[in-house]
Amino acid sequence: MLSQPFIEKLLAMRLLGMVQALKTQEQEPAIHELSFLERLSLLVDQQWNWRENQALQRRLKAAKLRGPACVEDIDYRATRGLDKSMVRALAKDSAWVRNHENVFVIGPCGVGKSFLASALAQKACRDGYSALYLRAAALLRELALARADGSLRNLLARLSRIDVLVIDDWAMAPLNESERRDIWEICEDRYQTRSTVFTSQLPVSRW
Repeated sequence: MLSQPFIEKLLAMRLLGMVQALKTQEQEPAIHELSFLERLSLLVDQQWNWRENQALQRRLKAAKLRGPACVEDIDYRATRGLDKSMVRALAKDSAWVRNHENVFVIGPCGVGKSFLASALAQKACRDGYSALYLRAAALLRELALARADGSLRNLLARLSRIDVLVIDDWAMAPLNESERRDIWEICEDRYQTRSTVFTSQLPVSRW
């Protein structure tokens, strides 16, 4: 039986995963057949997995992705020009994020551009990277407000640190001079250091 002071010390050290594993071990008679080091290894593994899962949940919450999108749920049966091998290559270990590459998802309304972009960002979160989803209109409003209240530098600095920035519904309307300058600064800050995903109904030549 685990003593309460022992449990409280583990909780004070934020070893919640280990506490859960210990309680589980107490319910398994066969666990006593394992050596001390084997049982300790199981506890450490459980604590490690718990911490990794908590970190993932924080990254996903901060990413504000559009719906529960994931690469495993992408439907390749629909005729919409998706290259299955390319998507799988992007999803594998999120190497495109590690290499600071950018992704452009182009297509008409309703083909799943937002889902694909969010799925790639969600996979990046699972691989340990930070992400943020923003609709282009919302990003432009946020930039305008930041410029008005003097916090633009802080906003640009925050955006420059995000590993994967998803800008959805890009080029839906012409940009004014301030908007062009702000977007240029975002892209310049992230060039060859971070990854950006743009989705748009228009081909790049018409941006």
